[in-house]
Amino acid sequence: MTTTTDRDTRTPDAVRKSWLREHSELGVSLVLLLLGALVLTDALGMNVDIGRRGPVGPRTVPLVVGAGLLAVAVLLAIDVLRGGRGEAEGGEDVDLTEPSDRRTVLLLAGVFLGFAVLIGPVGFPVAGALLFWGAAHALGSRHPHRDPLIAAVLSLLTYVLFDNLLGVPLPGGPLMGVL
Repeated sequence: MTTTTDRDTRTPDAVRKSWLREHSELGVSLVLLLLGALVLTDALGMNVDIGRRGPVGPRTVPLVVGAGLLAVAVLLAIDVLRGGRGEAEGGEDVDLTEPSDRRTVLLLAGVFLGFAVLIGPVGFPVAGALLFWGAAHALGSRHPHRDPLIAAVLSLLTYVLFDNLLGVPLPGGPLMGVL
């Protein structure tokens, strides 16, 4: 015999919403799974010249990262379904009662978007300098006169490191003939 205390009086829709709320980490697992599948698909579709590659080809790192993302997604899903729960943020320097700093987030998003738009026309050295300077400004740097110089040096060093030493071609823009 079933008593009223043994039955769940919630509607099926409320039960489903409650279950989804209790297992919200499955969303993170799904995102990791999709990202891993995307990375693996892209890596396997790379056009690689076998004669020019060394012992470790350009597919190696994306394949390892993609496989790692898939493994973490599956392990996270298993943990969540077995009752594991993520711990609430309790960082040392995070005050959870304060609202988020939307200004900083929007400034950083604008800087990254500007970098993505400018890298083609003006090249990496100029766009990278604007990226580094903009990020420092958005995060509250207190050295407005020194930051542009540091950003320019950091951007040029990054460009030289990737383009000349590592052989990863970055767009040089108008500075292509100078560098």
